[in-house]
Order: sequence, then C-alpha cells, then structure tokens
Amino acid sequence: MMKKTLEKDRIKKGRLAVRRTHIKPRITISEKKLSVIAHSLFSAWMLSFLFEGQIFYSLADAYKLDPAVMVFCGIAAVFAGLILCGLVIKTKKAAKRLFLSSYIFFIAVSVVFYFPPSLFWTLGLAAGSFLAGGCVAAWAFYLKSGTPKNERLKTVADMLILSNILMIALNMAAIHLSPYLGLALSMLMLLCAVFFAQKLPDNHNAASPIPPERKESAAKITRLLIFLCLFITIITINSGLMYQVVSPAFAHLEWLTSWYWAIPYIAALFVMRNLPRRLDRTYSLYVAIAMIGLSFIGFMILGRGAISYLAINTLMLSAFGVYDLFWWSILGEMLELHKNPARILGVGLAANVLGVLLGGLIGSAITSSNISNISPTLPALTVVCVTLALLPPLYNLLFSTLKGHAFLSAFSEMPAQEQHNRIDRVARFGNLSERESQVTALLLQGKTYKTIADELYISENTVKYYVKSIYSKFGIQSRAQLIDLIQKKEMASVPKHRL
Repeated sequence: MMKKTLEKDRIKKGRLAVRRTHIKPRITISEKKLSVIAHSLFSAWMLSFLFEGQIFYSLADAYKLDPAVMVFCGIAAVFAGLILCGLVIKTKKAAKRLFLSSYIFFIAVSVVFYFPPSLFWTLGLAAGSFLAGGCVAAWAFYLKSGTPKNERLKTVADMLILSNILMIALNMAAIHLSPYLGLALSMLMLLCAVFFAQKLPDNHNAASPIPPERKESAAKITRLLIFLCLFITIITINSGLMYQVVSPAFAHLEWLTSWYWAIPYIAALFVMRNLPRRLDRTYSLYVAIAMIGLSFIGFMILGRGAISYLAINTLMLSAFGVYDLFWWSILGEMLELHKNPARILGVGLAANVLGVLLGGLIGSAITSSNISNISPTLPALTVVCVTLALLPPLYNLLFSTLKGHAFLSAFSEMPAQEQHNRIDRVARFGNLSERESQVTALLLQGKTYKTIADELYISENTVKYYVKSIYSKFGIQSRAQLIDLIQKKEMASVPKHRL
C-alpha cells in the first residue's frame, strides 16, 4: 500500500514538472523600450495638443477663438517646467511618480476642452504645459539609466520618430474627422502611457563613477552648457518663424499639410539614426544650415502651391530633424557629467522652447500690419549666418568635453590599422617625429594629457611640449582642428575617379 502511494506521488510530481516545462516564459520589455514607448505616447499628446498642436487649434477654430494668448502662456509654462523640474525631481522614483500623476492630470485637463471656452481652458493649458515640461526633463533619468551613453543617439531618435508618427495620426483625425475625436484618441494614448509608465523600474541606482579621463571641471561643463543653449536658442528661432509665418501661408493646402508636415523630419531622423557610427556626421550640420537658408529663400521667391510647399517643407523640416537629433544626443551625452540628469536635459530643451518663443514673437511682429513689408527671410538668414559663426567654437568645446560623440569624431571607431595609416600619412605631411606621431594618435583617440603621459611613460609637461610642437607644425590650435586636418588629408588622398 505504501509503495502504491509513493508511486502515485512520483507520477503526480512528474506531471506537474511536465506542465511547468510547457508554461510560456513571461515576456518582459527592457527599461529602454518601456521609457521610449511611454514618453512617445505622452509626447504625441503634447505635440498634437499642448505645444502648437493641431487639436487645440481645431478646437479654437470651432469656437472662432483667437488662441494666441493661450498658446503663449502654454509655451512659457513648458519653459518653466523644463527649468524647474531638476530642482524638485532628483531620483528615478520621483520621476516615475511625476509621470503617473501628470498623465492622469493631463487626461482630466483634456476633458475640460469638451466644454465651451472658459477660464478653465487657460488654467488647464498652463498647468498641463508646466507639468509636461517637467515630464520631458524627468525622462533624462531613464535615458541615462536605460541606455549606454554611446547608444543614446538611437534611443532619442526612436522616441522622436515614434512620437511624431503618432502626432501625425492625431492631427489628421482632428483636422479631417473631428477635433473631439482627435482629443479622445490623444487621451487614449495617455491611458496607454500610464500603463507603460507604471511598469518602469523606479530603483534609485547610484550614478556610475566617471573615469578620471572624462572628469571635467564644473566651470567647463557650465561653459559648454551655456554655449550649447545659446546655439540651440538661436537656431530654433527659425522654428518659431515657421510656426507663425511659413505654416499659415500654406494653410489652404490642409489635406497635404496635415500629414506631410513632419514626414521629412521623421525621414531625416531615420537616416541620421542609421548612419554607421564611424561615419563623420559633422558635415551634416553645415548641410542642414544651408537647407534652412534655402528653404526661406524658396519661401520668398516661390508661390504658395503644393509643389512649393513640398520643396520648402522638405528642406526646412529635414534640417530641423538633423539639428534636433544633434542637440538631443549631445544633451544625452552630457547626462554623465551631472548627478541630476533632469537639470541638464531640462535646461537644454528649455533653450529650444525659448528659441521657438522668440521666433514666434518675431514672426507675429513681421505679420502685423505695421511692418508687413519686411520679409521673414531676412531674420531667418540672419539666424543662419549667426549659427554658422557659432558652430566651429561649439564644435571645439564639445569635442574637448565629449570626445567620443557620434557627431564629433569617427576616428576612434576606425580599425587600428586604418588609424595607423592615416596618422602615418599626416605625419609625413607635417614632418612629425616618431614620438609626435604617437602623441597625435593618442590625441585623436580622445586621451587626456595625463593618460598619454602614462601610456608613453613620459611626464605631462613633456606631452604638452609635444602637443604644442604638433599644433605649431600644422598651424592649428586645437584637437578638433587636428581631426579636420586628418579628414581633409584623407579626402585629398582619394583619387578623383573615386569621388
């Protein structure tokens, strides 16, 4: 009897074991994907409703309401939220709480717009915009912890691409079907954002120590951030001009503008995201500046038909895509340089919002009856010229702080033999000694003077002496100029029939 009982127990346990082996493994989503999906769903609502959104404009148009004051208040509130978030949100746990509470509040704010215009519209738009700015800045915690620094360009591109695709869908629903349907769909996206955000990990991981060669002084980091913010503010003035001057000029092409507006932007992001890392992206910034200038010249001399719109919008939004990815990814790299990443991302993107705000004010002034004879091309081209002047010193400053960023240098990604060949050609051109060639190679790999001294078993002062000699022989003053020199010599060495 005892043997039969034991035999039955063994059979039962065996069946349970078989059942367990057939249980499907639980599907988990990485922190990076969760944060990208949640933030993209929220951003689609923000872009289509709060921030110059077509849902809001369609609702205002339905009530014959001039939305200018509310739009200005909303943009100003986003700016304040971006700036102040880093002072309040200091951990991933706090960031997650902000996401969940804000997304639910955004749904409540959206409900207000199903009723006729009232003071609640303005209050809801201002409060929602402030919290939205905070959510954008707080995403820095998950961008930093969920993605290695050398992959953040792709993560940012994925978020921008997905959020803009969703925004197009919401805009088309609001414009061609009903603004209330567009609003309902945006609220559904917020509900989905709540679902994904509550799955985000909220463990407070201590920041990984910064290697000695990557440590920078607080003054240098501050100088870099200020200069980058100045650059972002100036270049995005043209975005504000686009909202206030260019887009309204093609408002009669409603069907085309409702879906094509962001397509070149998405395409540019996709192309830049998938370029090989070893390919230098620096020249794309100069090409993008030229495209902005050409788009405003085209706006001045072309008509207001569909072909003109396609040409102007393609040039302009493609350039904006390149530059948005540029400063987003630069800010992503800078998250390593501060214990609170929300401050870095918040301040940097606040400069973006400030540029849009300034551009909008300039555009409103130009379109006013008092100075309607002034073309928006003039301030736009002025911005282009100032940007061209700022880009080289910004490049130098960025390279000295963020030595391995994809937009700044591709040298360190090359195979060792290719690096050696390039250094050898340049060394012969500059009549460098063997030791100077070694120092040059290590400089181009982003090594600091102290690291170079350790690797070559010489003093740091001796390294500085060699660097001064190298720069003198080439007639240059910085490591970034040395990179450019290497690239130019490489291009010159390529036979013409291959170009």
